[in-house]
Amino acid sequence: MVKHALKADSELASSQPDVSPPSAMPTSQQHFYDRVLLFPTLCNSKEYEPWKRYFFTGIVSLAAVAAPLQSNILLPALSEISTYFQVSRSLVNLSVAFYILAMGIIPLWWSVISELYGRRPVYLISFAIFVVWNVVSAESISISMLIVMRVLCGGASASVQAVGAGTVADLWEVERRGQAMGYFFLGPMVGPLVSPILGGILTEKLGWRATQWATVVYGAIVWLLILFCLPETSQAAARKPPSSSCSSQEGSKAILSQVHRIVSIFLEPFKILAYLQFPPVLLTVYYASSTFACYYAVSITLQTLFSEAPYSFSPIIVGLVYIPCALGSIVASLLGGRWTDHIMRRRAKSAGRVNPETGQIQYLPGDRMGENAWLASVMYPAAGLWFGWTIDKGIFWLVPCIATFFFGLGSSTVFSMTLTMLTELLPGRTSTGVALNNVLRNALACVVVVVMQPLIDAIGPRWIFTGLAVIGWASIGIIWLFRKNAVAWAADMENKLASR
Repeated sequence: MVKHALKADSELASSQPDVSPPSAMPTSQQHFYDRVLLFPTLCNSKEYEPWKRYFFTGIVSLAAVAAPLQSNILLPALSEISTYFQVSRSLVNLSVAFYILAMGIIPLWWSVISELYGRRPVYLISFAIFVVWNVVSAESISISMLIVMRVLCGGASASVQAVGAGTVADLWEVERRGQAMGYFFLGPMVGPLVSPILGGILTEKLGWRATQWATVVYGAIVWLLILFCLPETSQAAARKPPSSSCSSQEGSKAILSQVHRIVSIFLEPFKILAYLQFPPVLLTVYYASSTFACYYAVSITLQTLFSEAPYSFSPIIVGLVYIPCALGSIVASLLGGRWTDHIMRRRAKSAGRVNPETGQIQYLPGDRMGENAWLASVMYPAAGLWFGWTIDKGIFWLVPCIATFFFGLGSSTVFSMTLTMLTELLPGRTSTGVALNNVLRNALACVVVVVMQPLIDAIGPRWIFTGLAVIGWASIGIIWLFRKNAVAWAADMENKLASR
């Protein structure tokens, strides 16, 4: 733990702004598409004026809206798509399920590419692909074509999941990074709030294809913003193009280097699965993934049952019923982080853990699990149980909708807490923990989306959410394990990671 504290102190010291004038990157080291930028590319992206860094952060936040926008905008249209293609609801749900799966897996490769070639090429390539696949998706002539295009769209839009946080870290010093991350995460939070409403309006007025054309327009706007307004921020990426004049030996070395890079791009993502050998990583990822799966169980059930009797809501109204859950998530995102920080400081002080060299308090990731974790682990399963039984009985629509507010509040508290813990469990490997979490939680959510409709038809939502509530309440055991073993786990992980 001393090494971790010293590392953090070193990072903080090195992140202080330089008093020397900002130095622009030489034109010879820039790509041809950098010449259209309205802002210069600096050698150190932290040297930009604060307003520019806020502006760049805002662009990345807007880009982060794309993935949840495309995921949720189709939810109110699922019934119409089922009728249009004359296929079952379960088959149509695959367009959502496989999209979620692609969002979890493909960012692993985007992350590796960004470290090798920079953030800006990843954004430009992925959003260009996103626009193209959405055009094809909007013109789909069969359900299989729609599903395949949705998978490709999900993989393209999810690039921001892997690269966005890295861009924010490039731009901001450690002491201001938390606030900037908050602004960045507004994008993923606003997306689920706006997209079902927009999807419902477009579906009812223009048909389901209009939802895909809306994402085409949004993706094109984001691509143009990135092209003209977002410079490269990664200083570690090798951005200098290879020289055209080199010896035969140098040319051979360059070719071997490129081959090595290509091999790394394909193989590196698979190595992150090895981190599941550490109990705190495994338990944290499981906690987040099981909660995320429940979140999508609620999302699918909302669309399915509110569009059928006795509710029989129109697509617009179906989009509106997602608002309470989204509002609960936003409240948790705005307040949960501060609450978690407060709990961590209090528990560390209470334990009396002090760095003998610096005299500073030593924090453990498990310190974030306090009354917030207990409350959230009780709240979201209980709210899910409330939701499942009331919507199954056809009780007045407001009653299950209120339940989804508390479900969003509790589940998003878990998301915020576990995501922060994963960035701290693997110091120096923050993107690795987040990527690992994305893979497993999206894979589990994909399974839930696939099986939800058959389960609703077979046993009804009341028993589905009874089972999910039991699983959620069982996660309370994870909190107890962290409180008991946090110190021992931290020491064991530090030793094993240091030996790598």
